[in-house]
Amino acid sequence: MSVSLATGADPDTLVISGWSAASPYGLGAEAFAAGVRGDADGIRAADGSADLGPYERAGRIPDFDARAVLGRKGTRAMDRATALAVATAGMLLEAAGPSPARDNPEAVGMVLGTGHGSVQSIMDFTRDSLTGEKPYHVDPALFPNTVMNRAAGQSAIWHTLRGPNTTVAGGAATGLLALSYAARLLRQGHCEAVLCGAVEEFSAERAWLEYRARTGGPHHQPAGPLGEGCALFLLETASAALTHGRAPLASLLASRFIAFTDQERAGDALARAASEALKDADVRPEDVGLLVPSDSGGPLGAREDAALAGLFGEHRPPRLRLRRLIGDAGAASASFQLAAAVAAGEDGTPVLVTSVDPDGQTGAVVLRAATP
Repeated sequence: MSVSLATGADPDTLVISGWSAASPYGLGAEAFAAGVRGDADGIRAADGSADLGPYERAGRIPDFDARAVLGRKGTRAMDRATALAVATAGMLLEAAGPSPARDNPEAVGMVLGTGHGSVQSIMDFTRDSLTGEKPYHVDPALFPNTVMNRAAGQSAIWHTLRGPNTTVAGGAATGLLALSYAARLLRQGHCEAVLCGAVEEFSAERAWLEYRARTGGPHHQPAGPLGEGCALFLLETASAALTHGRAPLASLLASRFIAFTDQERAGDALARAASEALKDADVRPEDVGLLVPSDSGGPLGAREDAALAGLFGEHRPPRLRLRRLIGDAGAASASFQLAAAVAAGEDGTPVLVTSVDPDGQTGAVVLRAATP
């Protein structure tokens, strides 16, 4: 494939030159893009094969089995979140063409967002330590699954990525934070390309924790269906993408994050984050062609909607509301929003992706979509 930079394009601009996803629509970028463009419902009722905890429906990846996807070697003790991350990274690297890590593995980093790591693994291991038979109580092979950076580390080992390896946890805004962190790594010259994104697994253990936190916690968020999955992006400079024959799919123009101390101020924080991101990107609100909000629902979602309505005034860009299609994907939510922005954004159109986390973090990222 022949790829060239647009006239006047900055070769140092950071671009997304590849992406993939494991989502309730299935494995791969094409499945996710088709589901989003078709406004397909990826949330399904319980079928008896999985325990959904207190929920009747969930956005689970259909028929995902680590051994079937990755093979038997190295997967016996692999938790679901790690398997999703390893599989998604593999799909992304395969689609990217010549592996970015083939000639210089040290030049390729990985920034992976997560909620708590694998909640099921943490709870299972803790339970075994209390109920297992003496003298060992637990299976030591399962211990790596209890640490937060398991998925990022195993993905890098599996695919020979020897550059910086970072795990980020920031609630619903995790995917945006991971993208921003990856951009800083590139701009400071720590690597030449980065795989970045976030992963979240579904389990009955996570379902119960989320349900109790939402219905009994201080924020009283809607206890809607949960989702799971992983979305990863290949971030590099436009010139590097050109050198390797990869067409930029979107340019990263700006990002901004603003914290708030109580939920009454969440709307003001988001409005500030979004307006400052647009200013940094040199994009006027009326030029935004697609808006992808976090769509969290409840009072927090209403504050997000009000803040964006105030920012855009009479301009009403189309809003892509993803959570109603795939469920609450936790730490992977914002990465799925970014994937939806890349998949649905029109060529040359600025896209604004926003996120609000009930624990006090707002974020906004401005992209410019591109058609390869």
